[in-house]
Amino acid sequence: MPVTVKRPDAAHRQSWNELYAAYAAFYRVEQSQEMRDRVWGWIDDPAEELNGLVALDEGGQPVGLAHFRQFTRPLMASRGGFLDDLFVDPQARGSGAAQALIEAVAEEGRRRGWTVIRWITRDNNYRARSAYDRLASRTDWITYDIAL
Repeated sequence: MPVTVKRPDAAHRQSWNELYAAYAAFYRVEQSQEMRDRVWGWIDDPAEELNGLVALDEGGQPVGLAHFRQFTRPLMASRGGFLDDLFVDPQARGSGAAQALIEAVAEEGRRRGWTVIRWITRDNNYRARSAYDRLASRTDWITYDIAL
């Protein structure tokens, strides 16, 4: 199935909402409609750092989403892009939507002069990791969080 990628607009809002809720459920994150409204507001506001993309099927229906933002790389004296969220509807997996979304983020990064696109995933997210292994280089960095 051919996939196109574009920035989401008001016509994609409901489908984006359903995809993002499914993404949260996949990672077992309690997420409210208020939280999704806030994230949509960030994506919809050009002054915010968060950017969004949707993958559309042949009929123009969103089947996947990606959220990304710029980050500063002081040691490299450069800027990169961080892919915060990537999700494809289970019915559309294998369609090329994930690859198309990642490639669109990389193209945006090239346009902005970024030196890297970086993301994390769970160790047990085997299906996604098999795609990521084809598209990017796995690093040996370990991530830590401090809950505030």
